[in-house]
Amino acid sequence: MSTGLISKDSCLIAPSSLSGEVRVPPSKSQTQRALLFGLLAKGRSVIHYPLHSPDVEAMIQACRQLGAEVITSPSKIEIVGVDGGITAPQQIIDAGNSGQVWRFIGAIAALASQPISLSGDHSILHNRPIRPLIQALHQLGVYAHMHENSLMIRGPIGSGRVEMDGQDSQPVSGMLMAAAFAPGPVEIYVNDPGEKPWVNLTLSWFQRLGISCQAEEFRYYRLEGQSHYEGFSYTVPGDFSSAAFLLAAALITDSELTLSGLDLEDAQGDKRVLGVLEEMGAKLEIGEKISVKRGGTLRGITIDVTDIIDAVPILAVLGCYAAGETHLIGGGMARNKEADRLAAITNELRKMGADIQEESGGLIIRSSQLHGAKVVSHADHRIGMSLTVAALAAMGETQVEGISSIAKSYPDFFDHLRQLGVALP
Repeated sequence: MSTGLISKDSCLIAPSSLSGEVRVPPSKSQTQRALLFGLLAKGRSVIHYPLHSPDVEAMIQACRQLGAEVITSPSKIEIVGVDGGITAPQQIIDAGNSGQVWRFIGAIAALASQPISLSGDHSILHNRPIRPLIQALHQLGVYAHMHENSLMIRGPIGSGRVEMDGQDSQPVSGMLMAAAFAPGPVEIYVNDPGEKPWVNLTLSWFQRLGISCQAEEFRYYRLEGQSHYEGFSYTVPGDFSSAAFLLAAALITDSELTLSGLDLEDAQGDKRVLGVLEEMGAKLEIGEKISVKRGGTLRGITIDVTDIIDAVPILAVLGCYAAGETHLIGGGMARNKEADRLAAITNELRKMGADIQEESGGLIIRSSQLHGAKVVSHADHRIGMSLTVAALAAMGETQVEGISSIAKSYPDFFDHLRQLGVALP
């Protein structure tokens, strides 16, 4: 059993074992999409079991600024939409640290004929590429430019043809959303499409709401524009990206635990992590609930992380505890997240004794005995959670700094660790 201390932004944690059952937090990506599609709907939508986090709050505030009425409670969010007719706020929309607000609302802003400005924190302004969206909007007659620390968008968006870079999925999803409400047909040609499951998540919403979209191999889309749909009721499923941290914690500590709240039928691409873990030797029982059993022996494998880019930091941790070598390939986009995740996880795990090598588009991790150290999250929720998990099986105590960032996607992370048996105050 560990002993741990948590301050406002620091956690001291020692080796632990885990047991029990927790409900995985709701999906951040699905909560934010539900809000955005609720904004554009006609009438009232109800979002059940939403994630409550800083990113979601930023999306709620953006929806309000664009004309929606939003009522929040612990168990649901009600939003009265604008039927595609957003209004331009006088104040700048603050994306905070949310890439989805930055790119999705940035695209939706093109539906207005009055200028709309957005800004965000340092990571948003410097680490999260916006140029592919700007260039795409230009091709449909939209004024879109960065002015010092803000993005100004002035529509209205037109119909026509767009060619854009697709390595980052969010500008593509944003353009799809905006094109659905354009005055006429829009064709979108995507070069070098990446992060395809996240685009598929957006397309699953089109299907749910009856929005017509012709899609071919993530390289070509045709939308007819002028979309209208009624408000909806939606229950947010558990987040597979968040579940990966608890699954990894059980695997490296040879513990048993059960996770509930996940929907294997949901379009979230990170559910592929389950198969990756099994390929590495994890003993999982997968059904209505997902359980980790003791006795799995982890082995290093080669993993193409192109479609599970958010799993890079926790897979790096697993690589330290797996026999042999683990190769993560196709991970270049991990450099353009809240932090440069390839560099950040390499630097921090090395402090703990990891034999890890950073490459331009991935990592090579060799079996390592980790030890306690002082490490930092780089203001990145997934780095912070990954380092906390790594500490659960390291020798000695580890101090993780910058844990406040974890609230971005998993506000109850430490409460759940405590519930599973990690001794934290």
